[in-house]
Amino acid sequence: MFEKILIANRGEIALRVIRACKELGIRTLAVYSEADVDSLHVQLADESICIGSAPSSDSYLRIDRIMAAAEVGDVDAIHPGYGFLAENAHFAEVCESCKIKFIGPSAEAMRLMGDKNSARACARKAGVPITPGSDGIVETEAEAKQVAKKIGYPVMIKAVSGGGGRGMRAAHNEVTLLKGFHGARTEAEKAFGNAEVYIEKLIVNPHHIEFQIMADSHGNTVHLGERDCSIQRRNQKVIEECPSPLLTGALRKKMGTAAVKLAQAVGYVNAGTMEFLVDDAGNYYFIEMNTRIQVEHTITEEVYGCDLVKEQIHIAAGAKLSPHIAHPVARQHAIQCRINAEDPARNFQPSAGRITFYYAPGGRGIRIDSHAYTGYTVPPDYDSMIAKLIAVGATRASAIARMHRALGEYLITGIKTTIPFHNAIMRNVDFRQGNYDTGFVDRMMREENFELKSSNGRLHV
Repeated sequence: MFEKILIANRGEIALRVIRACKELGIRTLAVYSEADVDSLHVQLADESICIGSAPSSDSYLRIDRIMAAAEVGDVDAIHPGYGFLAENAHFAEVCESCKIKFIGPSAEAMRLMGDKNSARACARKAGVPITPGSDGIVETEAEAKQVAKKIGYPVMIKAVSGGGGRGMRAAHNEVTLLKGFHGARTEAEKAFGNAEVYIEKLIVNPHHIEFQIMADSHGNTVHLGERDCSIQRRNQKVIEECPSPLLTGALRKKMGTAAVKLAQAVGYVNAGTMEFLVDDAGNYYFIEMNTRIQVEHTITEEVYGCDLVKEQIHIAAGAKLSPHIAHPVARQHAIQCRINAEDPARNFQPSAGRITFYYAPGGRGIRIDSHAYTGYTVPPDYDSMIAKLIAVGATRASAIARMHRALGEYLITGIKTTIPFHNAIMRNVDFRQGNYDTGFVDRMMREENFELKSSNGRLHV
C-alpha cells in the first residue's frame, strides 16, 4: 500500500480523498492555490503546499508545480479527483516517468476513451450502439454542413475533450449550426486547451444514464449499476439518483453488459463511467466515457455499500477487486443534489462571497460531502458547487421524502444557493413519479410558471 498520496485537486473531492486515505492509514499532501489557503482540504491534510495564484491555469492545471510538490513531499502516488487534470493523459505519463503512481487508468486508455471521438470509434468497433454522427473530427464549416445534412437536424456539436456541459451546442438549422460550431470550438479551446469538435445526432429530451465501471489489473471488470443523470440544466447535471426509475431489469442487464464489454475492449483499469442516452422506446446509445471518479459516485457508494475511492487506491496498488465490489448487490435507493453557490432567482447567477452561517442537515440516511463552513469565503475562480447532499432510503419515495426534509434543514447565509431550487424539484409531481428526462428542468421552469422569490435571505417557491 502507498505511504503518502498527493491530492491534485481542491474542494469537496479533495476532502473525500483525504478521508479515504486517513481510513487506510495513508498520509496525505494537499496542494492549493492562494485562493484556497483557508479551504478545509488544506486544513485536514497531513501536509500542504501552495502551488500558485487563484486562476487554475496558474495552479491546479500546472503539471510542473504539482510534480515539484510531489517531489518535495516525497509522495508515491497522486489522486487527481475529477476535473482539472483528472483526464489528462500527459499528466498520467509524467507521473509514470517520475515513478509516482497515478491513481486512475493508463494514459493509453485515457487517450482512447477520454477523447469522445476516439471513444465513439472504440464503441463502434466493440459493437456498442452509438448515436449517428461524424466519422471523426469536424474541422471546417463545410464539413459541419455536410455531416448535418447527412444525419439530419437537429444535431449536437460536441468538444472531443473535457466535460461538464462545456463545448456543446445544439443546432436545429444551418444558421445555428455555424454559430454553434464556432461557439463550441471557442469554448472548448478556453476550457480544455483543445478546440476539436465532432457532430452527432441530437436525441431530443432523452434519458441520461451512466454505468459505474470498476476494473483491476488482474482482468476483473464489473459494473455497479446505473445512475440517472437526466435532471440537467444547460447540459450540466443537477440531481442524480441510483437506481434509475426508467430502467427495467432486462434493460439494465443489457446496458451493463455493453458497458463492461467496452471497458474490457480497451483494457481499462480503475474507476470509470460509461454514459448513454436512452429514448422512451428503450433504445440506448453510448456517448462518452469519463475516465475518472465521478461527482455523483456517492450515490453508488450508498446503494451498494462500498467506498469507490478506497477501491481506486487498492486497484492502483495492484490489488484485485474487493469481494463486495466484484459481486455487487444493490441495497437501497439514493439521490444526490448538487448545492451550488448560485442565485436561482437571478437566472442562476454565481454567488461567490463569505458564508456568514452554515448549518448542515443530519439524521438517518443523510450524507453531505462539502468543504463549506461558517466563515468560509467561496472564491469566484472555480466551479460553483460547494456541497453534495445525498439522501438514502429503502425505497425511492423514502429517499425523496428524506431529501425534502434535509433541504428544509440546510441553512447557508451570506451567499445565495440552489437549495430552494432543489426543494421545488423534490415537490414536483412528475419527478416524484419518475417521469422526467433531460428536458425536465426547462419544462418545469417554463410551463409551470415556475418562480423563485427572495424573502429574508431565503427563497420560496
